Order: sequence, then C-alpha cells, then structure tokens
Amino acid sequence: MPEPDTPGAGPGVVLRSPADDVLDTTGIGHYVRWLAAERGLTFTDYEQLWAWSVRDLDGFWSSIWDHFGVRGNYDTVLGTREMPGARWFPGAELNYVEHMLGGPEDADRTAVIAHSQTREPRQLTFGELADQVARARAGLQRLGVTRGDRVAGYLPNIPETLVAFLACASLGAIWASCAPEFGARSVIDRFAQIEPTVLITVGGYTYGSKDIDKTADVAAIRAALPTVEHVVGITYGPFADPGTTSWGELTVEPGPLQFDSVPFDHPLYVLFSSGTTGLPKAIVHGHGGILLEHLKAHALGLDTRPGDRVLWFTTTAWMMWNLLVSGLLHRAAIVLVDGNPAHPDLLEQWRIAASTRATLFGTSPGYLMACRDAGIDPARDLDLTALRTLGVTGAPLPDTGFDWIQQRLGPEVLVNSVSGGTDICSGFIGGNPWLPVYRGELAGPCLGVDATALDPDGHEIVDALGELVIRRPMPSMPVRFWNDPDDKRYRSAYFDTYPGLWRHGDWVTMTRRRSFVISGRSDATLNRGGVRLGTAEFYNVVEELPEITDSLVIHLEDTDGGPGRLLLYVALLDRTELDDDLRNHIRRALRQHLSPRHVPDVVEAVPAIPRTLTGKKLETPIKQILRGRPVTEVVSPDATDNYDALTAFTAPAGGDRATCP
Repeated sequence: MPEPDTPGAGPGVVLRSPADDVLDTTGIGHYVRWLAAERGLTFTDYEQLWAWSVRDLDGFWSSIWDHFGVRGNYDTVLGTREMPGARWFPGAELNYVEHMLGGPEDADRTAVIAHSQTREPRQLTFGELADQVARARAGLQRLGVTRGDRVAGYLPNIPETLVAFLACASLGAIWASCAPEFGARSVIDRFAQIEPTVLITVGGYTYGSKDIDKTADVAAIRAALPTVEHVVGITYGPFADPGTTSWGELTVEPGPLQFDSVPFDHPLYVLFSSGTTGLPKAIVHGHGGILLEHLKAHALGLDTRPGDRVLWFTTTAWMMWNLLVSGLLHRAAIVLVDGNPAHPDLLEQWRIAASTRATLFGTSPGYLMACRDAGIDPARDLDLTALRTLGVTGAPLPDTGFDWIQQRLGPEVLVNSVSGGTDICSGFIGGNPWLPVYRGELAGPCLGVDATALDPDGHEIVDALGELVIRRPMPSMPVRFWNDPDDKRYRSAYFDTYPGLWRHGDWVTMTRRRSFVISGRSDATLNRGGVRLGTAEFYNVVEELPEITDSLVIHLEDTDGGPGRLLLYVALLDRTELDDDLRNHIRRALRQHLSPRHVPDVVEAVPAIPRTLTGKKLETPIKQILRGRPVTEVVSPDATDNYDALTAFTAPAGGDRATCP
C-alpha cells in the first residue's frame, strides 16, 4: 500500500485555510457584506451563516432573490412547508432564460467557448447567443411549440444544444436531453415517458479518432415516439442531417427575444435517473427553483464571477450540464467540450483548461487519480495561473487525491469536492472560499441545505456512519416525477424511511466540524455482523495498490442470519496476475488500513468494472445478478459503459483460494 503523498496526514487535516481577504474578494464575501448592509445581519464565520440559512428559510431565500436581482415579484417565500409538498414563492412568475442572456452591456462579452473532436472550436458572445436563441425560439413557434410542450434533444455538448434549450424554456416549453452515446433503447425509455412533440438530433459524432454513426439509432427513436411531429437535424461533422427540418431552417429567421413569464414551479426541464434497474425516474425541475439554486450554487459555492471561464467536462445526460450552463447567470463564459476527454492523452482536459483560461475546472475523482497514476504534472507543463477552483464530483475523492492536487496545483487553488444529485440538480454538501479544505472530506453543507446524518432510529449521529438526510425543504427539490399519480414514486424515492425528511440514499459520516465523508450509496452499504461498512472506503484502499486499476465490493447476506460472503472483484493492470500472493497483499492492506471486518472472503479478477454512463459503479445491479436475476432484467445495455463486462458476474465468485496471514 503506497504511503500518503502528505507524510503523516490523515482525514481532517487542513490542507488550505480561507484567505485573509476572503470576504473582500469572493462571491460569498460580497453576499455577506450585502446582508450586513441591506438586512442588518452579521456573521463571523460560515457556521453562523449556514445556521441562519436553514433556520430562517424565508429570510435566506428572499435574500438570494433580492441579492441577485431576480426579475419578478413575490409576496410569500414559503407557503406550505411540509416535505414533500413545500410550495415556494406561490403566485410569483418569472422565466429562467431571462436571467441567462444579459443585456446590451454584455453583448460583446464572451459567453460560450466550444471545443469538439467533430469540428473546429467555436465561440459566441452574449449578443450572438441572444440572437441565436431568438431565432430558435421563432423557429420552434413556427413548428407549433407552445407552453407545456416537450422538446427533446439527442445531442452532444455543443452550442446548438444550449441554444435549443434556452429557446424552448423561453416559451415555457419543457426540455429534456440525452447524449448521443446513449443507445436507442435507453433514449426511448426516457423520452417516451414525456411524449415530446419535437426531437432535435445529430446524425453522429467523433469520439477521439473514431466516427460514430447514429442515424440508425435516430431512426429507431423516431419510430418509437409517435408524438414527435418534427425532427430537427443538426449537421455535425461528416454525418448526414437526420432531420425533416434542418437547424439552418429552424434558425433562418430572426425573431424578438422574449421570455414568457411562468409560475415559479412551472417545469423547466426533465432530468432522468441512471435507469440501470427499470425505467429511469423522470424528475421534473421548475424555473424558479433552478434559478435560485444555481444563482446560489455558482456564486456562493463555486465562486463564479462575471468574466470567469467555467469548464466542467460533462455530457448532456448528466445534471452537471444543467449546472454548467447556469454559469451564464453570472455572466461567466462557459466551456462546452464534446468528445473523448482522454484523447489524445490524459493531459487533454488540462490543455483545454489552460487554453480557455478556465477559472473553474470541474472533473471527476477517477480522472484526477488516473492523472496522478500516469505521472501527469499539469501546472508544470501548462499555464494554469487563471485557475482558482478545482471542482470534483461524481464519486468520493480519496485522501491521496487531495494530496496530489495540493502538491501539483498548490494552495492557491481551492479544491471543492461536492456531492448532490440529479434529484436537486445541485449540491447538498461542498466547499466554498470561506471554509477550509479538509483532507478526504467535503467541507460542509451548502447554504440553505439542512443536511445531517441519522441513525436507523432517526437520531442525529456524529463521527459515525449514518444516512444523509435533509431536514428542511429546498426550492430545487423536484416539482414532481413525470406521470406519477398522487406522487407515489416521488414519496417512495425520498420520504418512506424518515417521514417528513428527505433521505437521499448516501451513507455518510458527519464530523464534529460538520464536514462530511461519503462512504457510498446506502442501498449498497455492507452489513457484516451488525456493523455497516461503506464501499468507498474499500475502494480508497484497494485502488491505491499499484496492481489494481478498479474494484467492486459486494456483500451477499446469509438469509439464515449468518455472516454472509464479502466478495471483492478487481480489474488488474496489464500483465498482472491475481495469484495467492496478491490476494493476501490485498487482504493485509484492508486489514491494516481499515479493520478485520473489511477483509473479503473472496477476491476475484474481472476484465473490467461496469459503470453507468455517468461513471458510477453498478454495485446494486451486480448484487442482484449475483443473487441469480438475469442480466437482461437488471441492467439495460444502453445504461452502462461496458455491458459485456457484466458476464463476469453471472455467478457468485468461487471459493476462498487463499488465507490472510
């Protein structure tokens, strides 16, 4: 087991303290000064500010509205307060898009920088973006799109996708998107639920050096969606336009830039859960909730400022795309990237960050750890002096990942590890410039998020594993699930375990500092002899071993009450063999760094660890497969990055081949 990069450092060690001038130079500092001047509220530290933000929901969320100049009027902040069913800003009307495009003073400011492996880079100013949105809005109106209609995009992360979304939402129509790497079945499972009238699509794309033709998938999707009346095709690289209407035809005529006012909770877009087991949940988000949450998240958490450059590698199927584009709310330029993020090599994302002068660069722990293992030194090889914040999400960042970032980027860059979800299209827990960076931890709950950890009896628990629970409503909690009579699926998803409280499904430790460590999904948490073990802690140890490239741990409980079997699957470095010596080495590492309870009964090698298309390990589906359910009933082929790899899990792992000395 390699030693940590920071000798003697353990969880909770402060790697970066807030700057002395933090309240003079940052978005959260500007907000704190505004509260003092406009509301007579003063706070000496973040803990005080957070406590007020969850204690006085009316005061906090009205301050977000007023501080950021939301266009619209309101009489009441929070009507019904119960969860589920909270009613935010009843009677208020607004439009999210009206806040995204700026005014005449912003016309020449850069809004979009697009990098693609399918075509040459492109840029748009706010003025050019506004013109494109107005043209697309007029085109959608000619196609008959009105308030409440659904417009679906089978599109990569390119400027046309952004334009289509904003034009759709400006009309009060409802947007949904899937990335073109999704297969037809996966797209149909999503779009068929919402019955779109317009489909906007490309015919293919380039991934690295490989051309991917999607015309057959587009035809299958179109055939399975009888409500679609128009298919708008975007010419993208060498691929044929698959539409009945071209993008050029849609946007050929200029139109007025208008924004239809809609109620606060009017649907803005539908996001979909991963859909690895059964139909994906169709999660409806509203104009007002997303507007307020993203104004807050960008300015007060990610420290996004006017003139910044925001880069976050994402596809249009992940909620990070929705959060990324909301950087426009603060007149930052957003960097849209389409293609293979590791082509031609792992340094590519850093190259884009350097060339675009990114101030915020967001990525995944997996990418950062791969860069570390490959010996990449981005700040040595590239000019990253513009970078202020490194955002990390998608999975827990290991302790040694914090160390590597600190060593390679220095203390000037804030490492902001964030955890949230598609369910709220934002973060529950994360950092900001007024909080320290703790090694191996998420710095604290976000403003307005009453996050805590509860034991099975519903009691708050500190410095021990518990369920992540949100005790008070947030404006960006889903308006509803689509086609969910009486909110049955919605209630079952979040409120069955602790009535009146949102149970998110993450297994966390809340420290006495109110920082958090995430140990994995609670539905995949292991229970050995009455002690719960988080899967993330296994991975942090096993994947530090030089022979291991990836891993998956599953606990098969004994239905008769016995200890069950703890199975560890590992993907190996090329030309590495899983022999008894390596099995024992893995077991010793887990015993030494965690506990005897973490020592697996079986260690087996597999060719690869299957993941969802957003990078999450298929822990629960694979457990169901090992229990005997057919793969075809458990996992959709189009919902995984490597469906063929599931064949290695069609039977429980073999007997114990080695003992740990």
